[in-house]
Amino acid sequence: MTLKLNDKYIKPFVEDSELEQLQSEINAAHASLLAKNGEGKDFLGWITLPDDYDKEEFARIKKAASKIQKSCDVFIAIGIGGSYLGSRAVIEFLKSPMYNNIKKDTPDVYFSGCNISAQAMNELLAICEGKDVCINVISKSGTTTEPAIAFRVFRELLEKKYGKEGAKERIFVTTDKAKGTLKKFADETGYETFVVPDNVGGRFSVLTAVGLLPIAVAGIDIDMLMKGASDAAKAYTATADITKNDCMKYVALRNIMYRHNKAMEILVSYEPYATMFNEWWKQLYGESEGKDGKGLFPASVIFSTDLHSLGQFIQEGSRSMFETIVSVVDENEKLAVPYDEANIDTLNFLAGVDMNDINKMAMKGTILAHVDGGAPNILIELAKRDEYSLGHLIYFFEFACGVSGYVLGINPFNQPGVEAYKKNMFALLGKPGYEAQKKELEERLK
Repeated sequence: MTLKLNDKYIKPFVEDSELEQLQSEINAAHASLLAKNGEGKDFLGWITLPDDYDKEEFARIKKAASKIQKSCDVFIAIGIGGSYLGSRAVIEFLKSPMYNNIKKDTPDVYFSGCNISAQAMNELLAICEGKDVCINVISKSGTTTEPAIAFRVFRELLEKKYGKEGAKERIFVTTDKAKGTLKKFADETGYETFVVPDNVGGRFSVLTAVGLLPIAVAGIDIDMLMKGASDAAKAYTATADITKNDCMKYVALRNIMYRHNKAMEILVSYEPYATMFNEWWKQLYGESEGKDGKGLFPASVIFSTDLHSLGQFIQEGSRSMFETIVSVVDENEKLAVPYDEANIDTLNFLAGVDMNDINKMAMKGTILAHVDGGAPNILIELAKRDEYSLGHLIYFFEFACGVSGYVLGINPFNQPGVEAYKKNMFALLGKPGYEAQKKELEERLK
């Protein structure tokens, strides 16, 4: 099985009657999501996306990725939030965070436009010196501050280096299908464009052109990624029965934890390559559920690293959290601990043991310790670290998020709170039309 949910370590904290009582709510939420008659119904294109996608554009994505691989050393994806987290999560999960330093036949992939840091921008510009560069700007409107600034910077770099005509072959735009300033500019300039679908919100967009072009440039098999998601869709939309659907069981367990006054869900991995996947998951659930005064706070850790820091709090701090662990059963990297004749660390009992086996024992020991300490654990076991399994896992979390939001009683597909900081920032920066708000904010900051 590609994905299995093991509820053994949360069972002591959950009554069977609670699962039975929640089943009717999950049935209703599952049905509403598939019927597309609930809140946010205009943004449910991701549900059928793994099968119902633009095949012509998909072919163009692969063709563009091949062109980019042949023409550049550095590829920069420019976007923020859902416009970059999904692709970065997939690339680093499958290639590892250090893949740029490993000999390979694809460009080094970097991300920009996800902050407003001069330091980070200057470092990336320095990396580009003496190298051939291509960029992919990802923005539905083209006016989002962070990616718009980055696009200005790198468009200027490319036009100075290659001329406007040469730069045109190295700039790829993923934006609205028909409207918006970026779409208009791209058409007028002659950049190749790909579509941000109207019916798929940013945090659900990893399997659209938003995520697929950078992922394909990194040499990842996007056909298998989609196949994994497609098979997950078939499995998880077929029934809402908690006993037959691990995705719905996850929804049930996390909502029971919420009703037990657990305020935080911690996503746990025992591999550094999952760091950005955890960040994608945090946006997916934080932006979807954190509204109307409701929702679990999504946090994440990488063990065993964080066991030497946050591990103390998880073990003995306030009992306000539970953990969801994603563990890859069959890791494709192997390394045995060497024998040391001096044995100064007294670890010769581990000589010849694969580090994956040691990591698994660390995981099992930690689970038992945390459960004994009062922190419930959900264990999600993923068969392999490959495109198919990861596509399956992505859909698992997306579909669970949609159903869980409806069970929670909120619209999981909007994000009204995200606009608050932008309005203040625009006012403080002196954007036309914000003069009155600027004065008010400056008074408050005195």
